[in-house]
Amino acid sequence: MNRLAGVTSPYLLQHADNPVDWWPWCPEAFDEARRRGMPVLLSVGYSSCHWCHVMAHESFEDQETADYLNEHFVSVKVDREERPDVDAVYMEAVQAATGQGGWPMTVFLTPDAEPFYFGTYFPPEPRHGMPSFRQVLEGVQQAWSTRREEVGEVAGKIVRDLAQREIAHEGTRPPGEQELAQALLGLTREYDPQRGGFGGAPKFPPSMVLEFLLRHHARTGAEGALQMAQDTCERMARGGIYDQLGGGFARYSVDRDWTVPHFEKMLYDNALLCRVYAHLWRVTGSGLARRVALETADFLVRELRTDDGGFASALDADSDDGSGRHVEGAYYVWTPEQLRDVLGDDAEVAAQFFGVTEEGTFEEGQSVLRLPQDEGVFDAEKIASVKSRLLAARALRTAPGRDDKVVAAWNGLAIAALAETGAYFDRPDLVEAALGAADLLVRVHLDEHGRLARTSKDGRVGPNSGVLEDYADVAEGFLALASVTGEGVWLDFAGLLLGQVLDRFTDPGSGALYDTAADAERLIRRPQDPTDNATPSGWSAAAGALLSYAAHTGSEAHRTAAERALGIVGALGPRVPRFIGWGLAVAEALLDGPREVAVVGPSLTDEATATLHRTALQGTAPGAVVAVGTPDSDEFPLLADRPLVSGAAAAYVCRNFTCDAPTTDPDRLRSALGGR
Repeated sequence: MNRLAGVTSPYLLQHADNPVDWWPWCPEAFDEARRRGMPVLLSVGYSSCHWCHVMAHESFEDQETADYLNEHFVSVKVDREERPDVDAVYMEAVQAATGQGGWPMTVFLTPDAEPFYFGTYFPPEPRHGMPSFRQVLEGVQQAWSTRREEVGEVAGKIVRDLAQREIAHEGTRPPGEQELAQALLGLTREYDPQRGGFGGAPKFPPSMVLEFLLRHHARTGAEGALQMAQDTCERMARGGIYDQLGGGFARYSVDRDWTVPHFEKMLYDNALLCRVYAHLWRVTGSGLARRVALETADFLVRELRTDDGGFASALDADSDDGSGRHVEGAYYVWTPEQLRDVLGDDAEVAAQFFGVTEEGTFEEGQSVLRLPQDEGVFDAEKIASVKSRLLAARALRTAPGRDDKVVAAWNGLAIAALAETGAYFDRPDLVEAALGAADLLVRVHLDEHGRLARTSKDGRVGPNSGVLEDYADVAEGFLALASVTGEGVWLDFAGLLLGQVLDRFTDPGSGALYDTAADAERLIRRPQDPTDNATPSGWSAAAGALLSYAAHTGSEAHRTAAERALGIVGALGPRVPRFIGWGLAVAEALLDGPREVAVVGPSLTDEATATLHRTALQGTAPGAVVAVGTPDSDEFPLLADRPLVSGAAAAYVCRNFTCDAPTTDPDRLRSALGGR
């Protein structure tokens, strides 16, 4: 009996009609394995994962394979986006055993959830040196039947080895000038000066590293840091990884030149990159950065906003190519013939502008739209017309599937990006979209005790508890919303969430942070990872939110917790800067203060108040916090005892317990905070 019907995960629901007798991750599944005396097949994936779909079609939809699984295994299906803790624990085991990992992740467990055999995708027939899935199943079943004691010993050793990998968080001193300079030097060595970005193929958008580079430039004036950030952003925006028609970024590029993406579009990538480009504009005034920030924000609202006001997790890479085949990239790629069908005489200029060739840059003579470096001079009105007609034609294609679940952490990232982008570019509709998502998180995800649920779908809360990144990223979003809107309630909600971080996720002795709460479900080990991957780690995100909250409120407990958490950045930053970019960005804020800005005025609608407020938000001082309100407001602690100056709106800037004289002059405020 398949038990996935009625769950909130779109990924699990994709498997609800499989002939495999799937269980969701739950104690009852392991009780069943004990009762039947058989091993557990754990299959972990996510809804926009291309090879997850392939393996599902080849194996999990196959009746013969399903019959064998149902007879010899208890099969458990996990959405890694709903249960990042389960995914992290077993992915660590896979990587330790095989030296690599990925999704779909296939792990065989004892009934006590101890892993003993690992893999990722297995084909239906042996190929490329890989055994078939059926061969793997038969081998595992035979080992379980004939050498169970040996299997148990292997599983026990793996669990013991994992327990010994716990992070030794001895130093609690945050990184200083020297460590951040070493991190910059390390990034310079790995930088690709011809193409932008870091390392070789596949190439992922280095969002958190870019934030560090922008903050480092703002604090020190280092032109090299700004150049790396600016060139990387331009190369990505001109490449195929960026949707040149509809805005938004794909997950990664399969090549070093950002030409051919893996076409899935994730909420977290686009939220992070929207914010990066908005921050790049804040430093440079770049028209490209402004365009990409706004187009990405519009993509988020247009294509990922759900009916209940949240933001969906992802768009698939695959879609129907018009012939009934489900093909990766079908929605996005073009041939010269397709351009001629839509554009007629303008097809040639479109092909030149977007780099569409007869041989193609993708598969089967198809090209991914991009902006080649030698594009030449084009008529702006004609290009706008071409883009509009191509976008209308693309809308007639079968769109990729959408994973409609709302993940708390990723919505927190989107809230921060949309609030700031809306404030910078006078787009109140984007701020309203951020407020709508924040309202959903409070109404649906947050309970009366201040605890967050990880996911919801269609306004119905999911069964899984929030992990550290949920609390940290939602707090970050709420803090950004408080600064933009002047509504102190969002600061209060952030404080509620960060109280949970201090109470339930922090080791009181060392200050180390765990990815799961002290009272969360016990897995074979308690996951703990300070390094950034596709998103800021919960550890570094929590450090950033704790630091901002401390700057807003003066809370010594929160600042101390942030400083202790940043100790790991001092150790890892100089060695692996690409993988702790957000931690380095938070460390830049700590070294700069961060600065505390209070803008007071007769009312929030007063023109002078609004001008000072916008100037403060556009300041580039790393991690600066902004409060705005009237002198008698109790919305923000920073507004206390801040009078008007001669009856006019004024801004107060403080740093390290020292405050400048208040100013009514936007130019003086801009000078105090950096920015254009």
